[in-house]
Amino acid sequence: MATVELSFSALPVHVRTARLIVTAVARRSGVAEALLDEVRLAVGEACSRAVEAHRLHCPDEPVRLELCGADRRFEVIVSDSVPGDDAAGGIPSVRDAEEFEYGLGEGVAELGLAVIAGLADDVDITDTPKGVQIRMSWPAEAEASI
Repeated sequence: MATVELSFSALPVHVRTARLIVTAVARRSGVAEALLDEVRLAVGEACSRAVEAHRLHCPDEPVRLELCGADRRFEVIVSDSVPGDDAAGGIPSVRDAEEFEYGLGEGVAELGLAVIAGLADDVDITDTPKGVQIRMSWPAEAEASI
């Protein structure tokens, strides 16, 4: 199964384009029409979070997406280039997301992570040496054909 890779400038206007591309690839990968709105919204939240982190810390670095449909799953990975220790100043780290999940954190950015967790079938948020990676997946009815 091929992977579709996409990178875009850290501008809010590009989030819409990313959502449209992800929706088209999800449909082609066999994701049910009833789930496409959830895919679109979750990816929009993850991309918006990454764009805001980049605008604050590394505006010249692109936001990266990987889209893959395999084993009856459609997976989206949104990666930013803001290492966890540089993410201070309003952008939540993975630890902040975990605190929000257990009712300890507050704020709009953490709410976005909670929305992602509610929309995606499976979510993994990871701090990496290069930044934060949000991995989301949904079931696909048929084998991917991208």
